[in-house]
Amino acid sequence: MPTILVTNDDGVQSLGLLALKQELERLGRVMVLAPAENRSAIGHAITMHRPLRVEPVTLADGSQAYSCSGTPADCVRMAIGGVLGGVLPDIVVSGINSGHNMGVDIAYSGTVACAREGAINSLPSVAVSTVFSHIMGDDIAQVWQMSAEIVAHIVTELGRRNLPLQTFLNVNVPGVLPEDLRGIRVTKIGSRTYTQKPIQRQDPFGNIYYWSNGIGPVDTPDGQTDVGAVGQGYVSVTPIKLNGTADALIGRLSEWFV
Repeated sequence: MPTILVTNDDGVQSLGLLALKQELERLGRVMVLAPAENRSAIGHAITMHRPLRVEPVTLADGSQAYSCSGTPADCVRMAIGGVLGGVLPDIVVSGINSGHNMGVDIAYSGTVACAREGAINSLPSVAVSTVFSHIMGDDIAQVWQMSAEIVAHIVTELGRRNLPLQTFLNVNVPGVLPEDLRGIRVTKIGSRTYTQKPIQRQDPFGNIYYWSNGIGPVDTPDGQTDVGAVGQGYVSVTPIKLNGTADALIGRLSEWFV
């Protein structure tokens, strides 16, 4: 039975993480190490200049997990480093994130960073995200369960088939009830853009400060991409590789230095 690390960027007490953890317990030993607080959109930051604390916590179902004072990527690094009693993960699963991580979100997402960190360390890894919980209201529990079951299927397949090294899977589940899900598509990274509109305010002492604020996202509705598939009611499964070299530009750039 595999040992599965479950982590996220929404924080260790996230109910999406709990749903994922409970479903994956059917497949193997699950250990949970996640940020002590919400660290969304922190990307692949790691902590180098202050100590990290790993503490036991109790989840809403009464089970034991561990929190980390650092970033999502720190959590994976700590687990792979053996801080949980020397038990090492065989698979990394990150989520279930509140809010999709598609297109350019992949660069910002702490959820995706966890899977990327797993792949950096040669572990099969999956990130999974779905709709913001407030959009679905009470129906979000069904979406979480559906998402967890899809990931469990993927984890089962990972045990049978090997992903190439230095790759991982980014999964996005549409905000629909199970009976309305149209299927699963294997996709490319799509086009998603935001317009930055920082909000300027003034504190009681007259000093200017800003809230970072983005308008969007604006998605390109291409059904072969993650944003297009999810927009059409399909689960998007996107294989991502760590080597981001723009191979098509190598020849053209070489001409600059002749």
